[in-house]
Amino acid sequence: MTYYHVSFENPLTFYLQIQLMVEVPAEATAPLALQLPAWRPGRYELQNFAQKIQRVEFSDAETDEPLPYRKVTKDRWEVPSAAGRSVRVRYNFYAHQMDAGGSWLDETQLYLNPVQALMYAEGHQDLPCQLSLVLPPDWRLACGLPQSQPNVLEAKNFDQLADAPLIASPTIEHQQYEAGGLPFHVWVQGEEAIVNWPRLLADFKAFSEEQLALFGSFPVADYHFLNQFLPYKHYHGVEHHNSTVITLGPAELLMHEALYKELLGVSCHELFHTWNIKAIRPAEMQPYDYARENYFRTCYIAEGITTYYGEYLLARSRVRTPAQYFEELNIVLRKHYDDAGGQNLSLADASMDLWLDGYKPGVPDRKVSVYHKGALTALLLDLTIRQLHGHARSLDDVMRRLYDDFGKTGLGYTDEDYARIVAEVAGRKMQVYFDKFINGTAPLQEPLDKALHTVGCQLVAYENASASEGTFGFRTVVKNERTEVTYIWPGSPAAAVLTADDEIVAINGRRVDMNLQSLLSTGAPLYEVAVFRQNRLVLVELLPQPDAVFGVRYTIEKLADADEAQKTGFQKWLGWEF
Repeated sequence: MTYYHVSFENPLTFYLQIQLMVEVPAEATAPLALQLPAWRPGRYELQNFAQKIQRVEFSDAETDEPLPYRKVTKDRWEVPSAAGRSVRVRYNFYAHQMDAGGSWLDETQLYLNPVQALMYAEGHQDLPCQLSLVLPPDWRLACGLPQSQPNVLEAKNFDQLADAPLIASPTIEHQQYEAGGLPFHVWVQGEEAIVNWPRLLADFKAFSEEQLALFGSFPVADYHFLNQFLPYKHYHGVEHHNSTVITLGPAELLMHEALYKELLGVSCHELFHTWNIKAIRPAEMQPYDYARENYFRTCYIAEGITTYYGEYLLARSRVRTPAQYFEELNIVLRKHYDDAGGQNLSLADASMDLWLDGYKPGVPDRKVSVYHKGALTALLLDLTIRQLHGHARSLDDVMRRLYDDFGKTGLGYTDEDYARIVAEVAGRKMQVYFDKFINGTAPLQEPLDKALHTVGCQLVAYENASASEGTFGFRTVVKNERTEVTYIWPGSPAAAVLTADDEIVAINGRRVDMNLQSLLSTGAPLYEVAVFRQNRLVLVELLPQPDAVFGVRYTIEKLADADEAQKTGFQKWLGWEF
């Protein structure tokens, strides 16, 4: 067993004191290697948590004799003379990151994501782990791991420990509901939050039961929603083995419609991950390698399908109405069509590139979102399978097959496994779908509109009302009274004369001051634009391009003349009358 001990002396410094003790067999010949994870499951980029580590010391646990060691990489240490010893490692960890993947310490709480802070001994990852926490006597501990005694958590291996965030606080609230005969715990940290518990628990129970009905069983024995409701605007969620951390704010607006819908959406999304990525895991992550990138081509399944179901199941469980669901779908559409990146990178390659720049804006038009396009391709696949089989089969069947074949067995799946199961459920070859929309960059508009018609809906295109973007192809933002170009559509009039970061100061001799759109809407045959570019004044001529439209806005709407077959399809898909 590996023993971990976490305490803190002065929470105002944000430093935790961490110890771990490892028993090294006498016959060991290689140095004892201690590795701190460089990334965390749920965010597929290197985050280099070793930046938060201070003052590492190694000693013999019995004699307290210091042991020589050598740091061999940015987050790996080796102890050469460890054979037959109980080795103690001491270090400080800086817990000052308040998001769903972070850790935080102050006078009011300890919030810890162990994957950030705990080293593991190479070769000992499969041994049981025990984590002891030194907490004030009036603090309450929330975590998905079992407690063998107060503030002592037990994990069957390092993976389980690393994947078990915890919150300890004197003010944390707790409520519970049952779904499918299983306990679901809702923890709330945040004194500003006023929770309508009856409404929240009823809504959570509804979408939990819908997910359990979809898959037929649950991979874990209980589940914990660990909520940090913050006094400022924030939105983030991360999935774990039998829990999720959700950071959301501002807390005082929690039960207002705009923020409450975000809470429902992220909570339903993260619960779905309990099956889709925690149980149904890509082969490349069986097991996790915490020291380096774990490249995989299937994040469009892990995140894209989950993004689709996260909102869709809220409608299917009647927590949200179809109109509310379409509002969220339209946000996904807007985000997907917000730039031209989808023309240049496939979903499968974007899955790989999460490790490169997937969570950053990146250079213009380089990439596509596995979340947004992944959700739209999931919708397309679901409606296609439903059309082929009169709604007797759907994407639900694909997910159940993945769970039965891989989630329940502990085997990892590949993109070939997924494509095979899709074809078997669809009852026909689906190679065109994968060639065009998963491994290719074909546009989605026409096939998505055709599929939506089968359930009495359509994809509607609206011209961009912004003159700068819709007519000329550039987007701006006002910063400190400066109008700066932030994005330019490829092939647009703006692409011929403007560049990102240009500051637009005048148009046809008129100063630009919150009046850009009106100055570009006079119907002039030519617009002389004065810009500061790298602090140099440049005059360029912007020519309107007849009949060209950039930044088209797409929405999903019901058909006004839907027939009975389409209305029936709508009901079978969403569970609501048309």
